[in-house]
Amino acid sequence: MRKYFITGLLILVPLAITLWVLNLIISTMDQSLLLLPEAWRPQHWLGHNIPGLGAILTLLIVFLTGLAARNFIGRRLVLVWEGFLTRIPVVKSIYSSVKQVSDTLFSPSGNAFRKAVLIQYPRQGSWTIAFLTGAPGGEVKNHLAGDFISVYVPTTPNPTSGFFLMLPRADAIELDMSVDAALKYVVSMGVVAPEMAADKKIITDAAAPKN
Repeated sequence: MRKYFITGLLILVPLAITLWVLNLIISTMDQSLLLLPEAWRPQHWLGHNIPGLGAILTLLIVFLTGLAARNFIGRRLVLVWEGFLTRIPVVKSIYSSVKQVSDTLFSPSGNAFRKAVLIQYPRQGSWTIAFLTGAPGGEVKNHLAGDFISVYVPTTPNPTSGFFLMLPRADAIELDMSVDAALKYVVSMGVVAPEMAADKKIITDAAAPKN
């Protein structure tokens, strides 16, 4: 009896969690329908909401915004808009910080979260997976002697919370696995182990000039 119950849990729990996450995402994106005039909303002319229409609208808005920002006029409008936001005292600090993070994470040329590394944390001899986010800069760099890197250490099973660390580059071992595989390993608390890496190497400075 017990084994049948456990088998049922193993089948239904992942499905239920997947559906819950999808429902949360779609419900949040559906809020974009509130941007439309009330007479244009599906609820007005159909009498009820259709789940997913707001998600489609959100994706369309994101696509059209990106398309518009790629031409000369669009770029000028973005610069004007950003210039306006950076003149508002409180908004300036929030917008600038969020934009800096999003540019680092989503830019194709960015290096954040492009590599999974193995580090000793929270003490010597105890190992965990972290993600390379860059290198210390500004005033912080002036107080660190040697070659340091910045990493993000996710928590389990919720990787969206974690710790930001700066450590010597030589103390981090680059893992031969994708970021997705490393995240799956962290979220599953080590149950879903990735394939064995062919080899491990100390991180080399990607920004170093090549001969």
